[in-house]
Amino acid sequence: MKEIRILTPIGMLGYGVPEGDFEAGLEAGAQVVIVDSGSTDPGPYQLGLGETLAKPEAYARDLRILLKGCRAHGVPLLISSAGGPGTAEQVDDMVRMIQEIAGQLAYQPKIAAIYADVDAALVSERFAAGRIEPCASAPGLTQEDIDQSVRIVAQMGAEPILRVLREHPDVDVVVAGRAYDPAPFAAFCMLHGIEPGIYWHMGKIMECGGVCAEPKGKVILATVRADSFDLEPMNPAARCTPTSVAAHTLYEKSRPDLLPGPGGVLDLGNSRYEALDERRVRVSGSVFRPSPTYQVKLEGAALEGYRTIFIGGVRDPILIGMIDAALGSIRHYLHGFYPQMATGEAQLNFHVYGKHAVMGEREPLRQHDPHEIGVLGEVTAPTQALANAICSTARIAMLHMPYPGQLATGGNFAIPLNPPENPLGPVCRFSLYHLMELDSPQELFPYRIVEARA
Repeated sequence: MKEIRILTPIGMLGYGVPEGDFEAGLEAGAQVVIVDSGSTDPGPYQLGLGETLAKPEAYARDLRILLKGCRAHGVPLLISSAGGPGTAEQVDDMVRMIQEIAGQLAYQPKIAAIYADVDAALVSERFAAGRIEPCASAPGLTQEDIDQSVRIVAQMGAEPILRVLREHPDVDVVVAGRAYDPAPFAAFCMLHGIEPGIYWHMGKIMECGGVCAEPKGKVILATVRADSFDLEPMNPAARCTPTSVAAHTLYEKSRPDLLPGPGGVLDLGNSRYEALDERRVRVSGSVFRPSPTYQVKLEGAALEGYRTIFIGGVRDPILIGMIDAALGSIRHYLHGFYPQMATGEAQLNFHVYGKHAVMGEREPLRQHDPHEIGVLGEVTAPTQALANAICSTARIAMLHMPYPGQLATGGNFAIPLNPPENPLGPVCRFSLYHLMELDSPQELFPYRIVEARA
């Protein structure tokens, strides 16, 4: 096709699809519906603990709307990074959910499931061969990091999805494991002769839904041709402008001109943003530059320990004025009770809200002390029992520890919650956040076809 229309119903599956706007996009001639379902924004706990980004009820609500609309209009549905981390278990869970909902709709879709899990033995082999390097600011990899990983996934590019679309052109639904966010958009465009720079740039914007509109929205339609693409929000009260689209291109990127991904780099140095009317923007000029080696990002999670927290507020101006020293004395005090604190096995961190809690040492605004602050104490330890104990001691110290100039001997720390300490359970870390060379873009990503059933 010389021109194709791609509809994205929401920036993240499970966040709530507005049915009226979605239907408007289908009526406007959408030929495929593509929705992302994953992110590392929440950190590594979902991958490490097998949790999902949204709750099953939220997925079911959105999927019912999507399946009903796609069936009525005869267009395929592509879902990437199923469940959030995109593990095999989460892919299979979403396939089962789709089958259940489709059965209720008397619909028998043909479903493709693509997997992104990576065996630790293969990672160790590539690591030993020097074919793995850190992604961005990630630390250097060790064999211990690999051994401690409870789950490892690789961020697939467009090629595994393209293979399914070519080998099964009648597929109704594709459910992919962990994927580079623009990958399904790129895969569909690869079928139609679109320039790579165009479809990678379009996918980078579209994977977030209508966030590039003013005001930020959900459902958005892209009209894509060989050398450009147009963006139009489906909410009639929203609009895309050259500024809003260009600004969102910079979202989640460390530099504005070069966006690396599987197989190469998207070069936006000569990108152009042109207003077609009050609501639509045309983008052109983007170029994709292939890399000499094909790399994918590995994501692995390992158990770090167990966490317990307490929270409270301080309004005493004397304590606020010396809060850093007071919290430092509490840490020193706990070292005498818990040797794990001194060795680093257990950690106590304070987050002082109202005083650089968000930016920390990077905070550029060094203002006068506020009239009140919130203090979050966070303990991580090898066991939940030890984390609970350390957190309890820290909270009691925060409540009763003397400090210079203290006027009131009690009541200087207001605790809003009961019980005052709250165990949060296991804590995970990214044991792998690294780039691994592949022999083939498809080598890690098998798929299976789930035939339609009554």
